[in-house]
Order: sequence, then C-alpha cells, then structure tokens
Amino acid sequence: MNFDLTEEQQMLQETVGQLLANECPVTRLREVFDSDTGFDESLWKGLGELGILGLNVPEDFGGAGLETLDLAVVAETMGYHAAPGPFLGHALAIEAIVSGGSEAQKKKWLPDLASGARIGAVAIADSDGGWASGHWKIEPGDQVSGTQSFATGGQHADLFVVGLAGGRLGVVDAEAAGFSRQSVDGADLTRRLVALEFDRTPCELLADDDAQAARRLHDVGCVLLAADAFGGSVRLLEMSVEYAKTREQFGVKIGHFQALKHQLASMALDVEPGRGLYWYAAYAQDHVADESERIAAVAKAHMTDRYMDVARNAVEAHGGIGFTWECDVQIWFKRAMFNRAFLGHPGEHRRRQAEMAGW
Repeated sequence: MNFDLTEEQQMLQETVGQLLANECPVTRLREVFDSDTGFDESLWKGLGELGILGLNVPEDFGGAGLETLDLAVVAETMGYHAAPGPFLGHALAIEAIVSGGSEAQKKKWLPDLASGARIGAVAIADSDGGWASGHWKIEPGDQVSGTQSFATGGQHADLFVVGLAGGRLGVVDAEAAGFSRQSVDGADLTRRLVALEFDRTPCELLADDDAQAARRLHDVGCVLLAADAFGGSVRLLEMSVEYAKTREQFGVKIGHFQALKHQLASMALDVEPGRGLYWYAAYAQDHVADESERIAAVAKAHMTDRYMDVARNAVEAHGGIGFTWECDVQIWFKRAMFNRAFLGHPGEHRRRQAEMAGW
C-alpha cells in the first residue's frame, strides 16, 4: 500500500511551487503585503493558466475534476510561499457550488470561476463570531438583508457564497443592488478581509436544502487551512535553521548552541507528523464520509495550533527580530494568526471532535 502522494500530485505541487517562486519571491511578496489591495494580478493569471483555480471544478464545467487532496497539496504550497490573494475563498466558493448547486447553477458559475475570469469568495462568519451553519441568521430568500463578517478575498470577488439561516447557501453578485462591502483590518495582509452588508439584495439560493453543502464547505475549509499551516510551518522551520547557520554570536554560529539545537529539533518534531494528518483529512472528504467531519476538526485544531507555536519559536530563534517589519518571519507569523482564527479557534474544533466522539 502506498502512503505517499501520487506522482501526479507531486508534479502538481512542484509546478505550483515553481510558479510561486518565480512570480512571487519574497521581494515581490513584500510589495504585495505592503500594498493597498494585497492582490497580484499577474500571479492570479498564472494560477489560472495552470488550471489551479479550477482544480475542484468538474471537467464538464471547465475544471480539472480533481479531489480535495489535490487541492490541499496546492494549499500547502501556497502556505509555504505565503502566497497572497483570494485563493482560499475562491476554492471554497467553488466547493459550495459543486456540492450544493443544481446543474444549471453549476453551468452558470463554474466555468468562469475555473478559468479565474471571475473570483469567488465565501461569507460564512456571523456578526457574533460563529462560523458553523447553526449560527447564521440571515433569512434565505430571493432577496436577503443582514450582515456577514470576515469574507476572505472579498475585496476582489465578483460573487459571494453567503451562509444563511437553516444551513442554506446563496450566491450574491457583487454588482447586485443593495450590496456593499467594507475592508476589515487584519494582521495577515496576504489574505484581506471584508465585511458584507445586504439590504434586500438579490440572492440565488443553491439547490441543496439539507445543509450538507454547508457542512462540506466548512470542513473542506478546515482541511485547506490545516494544509496551509503545514506549509507555513515548514517554511518557518527552514528559515530558522538557515538563520542559525549564518548568525554569529561570541565569534561562533548560533547553531552551535545546544539550547537552539534543541529548540529547532522540537520545531521539526512538531511539524512533520502534521503531513499525514492533513493528507488523511483531505482524503476523508471524498472517501471516508463517516470520519470526514471529525478528522477535519482534528486537522484544523492541531495544525493551526502547531503553526502558531512554530511561529513563536521562529521569532525566538531569530533573537526577537522575527516580528519586526524588516524580517520576513513576521509575514508567516501573521498568516499563522489568520489560520488559527479563521473558521473557528482550535478549542471550538476540539469541542466538536469531542461531541462527535460522544465524550
């Protein structure tokens, strides 16, 4: 039995990594990070040309028709490079339409989303801070009124999948009457947030009416955040090791100091087991239905917590300069903060896991 990625998945990861290394090296990443929009149009176009923006779109609608694990290994690479832009929200909007849309709705929206001609986003954070469908308060209908918070990538989105009461999902066009969006200040400037307001705004309800699409949207989001967290943790570990090999104190490289060696070894032990965890969580979404929700909660809680711990240790390994604006570590540190909070803090997911296990 093969417990590794397939050759095709490895090639996919390598191809995306090469694109990000070429199109968005750290020098370019800093420019986007410091910009008003946090969006790199050239990078987005490149992802579209590679077919990355439609990985989870069925082939009949212009996509690659791949599975959640394929999407997750791309998310890992995005996290490793701290890739800026609306990829997360776009992928989740597609997931919602694929899972919950009618054939006519899929035909209407998916081809443009797959090519990147239109950008999707999701708005599933209730104004009180709840992410799960049971917290959504906007009443479903042909028109909707209310607010949703923390839509990622929403500055650039052309359409939004919105969480509605009863676990329903609806699609709102960004050009629709009665719709407005407002930027939200956030630490992670690679993934910008907006708050949305609807005032009798036209909305097309997705065909799914039993909240299954909403559950899958939430769980796939947890898996992608876990994958992103793994990639970011690996990058921070590599940066810390490289710094230890070059920084000198008392006439020697700091990597010679036993305490720092132990710290770096501990970081590595925190990071590496997460690879198999997020792989299985992604695989379960398509192949192990009775475990998919639980393992998504486990992966989200564990990996985003580990990412935050590794980020703190990376700052310490850099002697405290890691969180200064001049040091690149701060970019990944802030991304770790985003991953930990978005779709709910680790404690919430551990509670979900315990409830599903009957504890």
